[in-house]
Amino acid sequence: MAVIVGSFHLLYVSGVLVVSSMPLRVIHLMFMTSIAILVRLKTKHNTPLTLTLRGIGVLLSCAVGIYILTRWQAIIESGGVTTSIDTYFGIAIVALILVITWKSIGKVLSAIVTLFLLYPFVGPYMPGILENRAYSLNRTFSFLFASTQGIYGIPISVAASYIVIFCIYGAFLSKFGAGDFLFKFSSALTSKLTAATAKTSIIFSALVGMISGSAAGNVAIAGAISIPMMKKRGYSAVKAGAVQAVAATGGQIMPPVMGAAAFLMVELTGVPYSGIMKAAIIPALLYFLSIFFIVHFTSLKDRVDLKDESREVYVLSEVLKEGWYLALPIIALMYFLITGFSPFKAAYYSTIMLIVVYVIANIISEKKVTYNFVKDLISKILGSIEKGAYDTVPISIACAASGLIVGVITMTGIGAKLTNLIIAASNDVMLLAMIYTMIISIILGMGLPTTAVYLIVASVVAPALVKMGMPLLTAHLYVFFFGCISTITPPVALASYVSAGIADADINKVGWTAFKYGLISFILPYMFVYGPALLLQGSVVEVITSVLVSIVGVYVLSISIVGYFKSNINTVYRAILFVGGFLLVNQGYVTDIIGFILIGFVFYMIRKNKRMDVSTGE
Repeated sequence: MAVIVGSFHLLYVSGVLVVSSMPLRVIHLMFMTSIAILVRLKTKHNTPLTLTLRGIGVLLSCAVGIYILTRWQAIIESGGVTTSIDTYFGIAIVALILVITWKSIGKVLSAIVTLFLLYPFVGPYMPGILENRAYSLNRTFSFLFASTQGIYGIPISVAASYIVIFCIYGAFLSKFGAGDFLFKFSSALTSKLTAATAKTSIIFSALVGMISGSAAGNVAIAGAISIPMMKKRGYSAVKAGAVQAVAATGGQIMPPVMGAAAFLMVELTGVPYSGIMKAAIIPALLYFLSIFFIVHFTSLKDRVDLKDESREVYVLSEVLKEGWYLALPIIALMYFLITGFSPFKAAYYSTIMLIVVYVIANIISEKKVTYNFVKDLISKILGSIEKGAYDTVPISIACAASGLIVGVITMTGIGAKLTNLIIAASNDVMLLAMIYTMIISIILGMGLPTTAVYLIVASVVAPALVKMGMPLLTAHLYVFFFGCISTITPPVALASYVSAGIADADINKVGWTAFKYGLISFILPYMFVYGPALLLQGSVVEVITSVLVSIVGVYVLSISIVGYFKSNINTVYRAILFVGGFLLVNQGYVTDIIGFILIGFVFYMIRKNKRMDVSTGE
């Protein structure tokens, strides 16, 4: 079934199949729920009862899909008039989505969706600003089921058009050997650096983000290689796991292929994906630069993974010569996206290019095309399509569940009320509203996938930031960043948990160490809100100045966090450096001057104390 689903979407993107928007969403969700029931809800011990229940679930999913396919045109032509039968089918698919979400995504998202579903019925009994008129059962479930603003709304539309194609593209890269190529490429870039192994992990994770759409998936792919290598070079299991968790989390914010939520941002903001990439590139680079600095000073402080230690070295020219056919489709994807191709067309053309150059590479090396090669090629293609479809399932289910939340917000108007509530709670002070947004995003991120976090906060909280004067794209990027880094925020940090499992380390220690290493990432969103030049908004001089000052700020903050610069730094100096670095990342001439003065003072004192130590023979 997964191969059929993936092939269907590829044919749709290619233009061979012409399917209008609503049928595409319905067919996609019908297949995704069926696969989820058959694969993700599979139990270790299949009893006649569980098999029967799963069979009923698949039949129900197909029945609902077929019903709405035959009904949606009539509903549109009647001006949205629905029947009691529509309500029954609506209740059935909503219940099915809740069960699948509970079993395959998590109880938290399912519980939040349930709370929102109750609101139309309990609105009259809610206190204060949350009070609302009651909605009938027929009105509620007909709206959520038979319109394009509920289950079949923007979230599932994005999953059916953008996300599934990128999942298939990532699966093709993985099946055709991109993982090994990207690791060797990353290693070749860092082989002569201090902390080369950890820095390889950082670059590798950034690149693997093009294959995996989630932080946990990124950890699983990159961590399986990087964590054992870091432990071998002398890093403790806790620090190796923490570095990998933070690096993998950054894969979701790094262009050209960002997390699945970035494609939702396209639809919610109306900004082309190329514009979102452009705005996110400098904050993403600063994120990874901060981790580079952290592991660099940690390596020097702990005396591990230094430059003079022996290690396996890959030569960049040889790596590119061996894997050129894998590099070309990645470069092509960047070109297509930058030049304005739609994201799904860019991913589709890059996938086709990968297959073509793979065949050409084989002809060049083997001088012929053998039967075994063709057989292996077909197997890889089918396997890639199957894996891509499977990888899309959890994201699609999360999108469908989140669509219910968005539907309730749209139908009841509670979004506007919550927006006003946030503005009132922050006393119309932007900084307070930003802090509230950060806290909400992080709390939701403890139990929800990034896609769901972004959708909920973007629907409820981001409008408050926009209403208070924050530009639309800036507000959504702010929400998006905190949704992503919630995966390394204790006490529930999914990326850290997966990384700890691979490193065979204590979960809590890895979580808090990852939080420490990623501390600068919690400051970055404030940086680009108060310094829009970091989003490439402003003159060339403003952008260059902001970037250079921010790099210095990130560098100094890294020294403060690790507590090392040529030698250990005491707590007082670390605190002063942290304040100085923070002032630099807070854009403004006055704060920059004060920041540089504080930083200069600490470095002067460190140098002075070192000279005194030398003169006294200590």
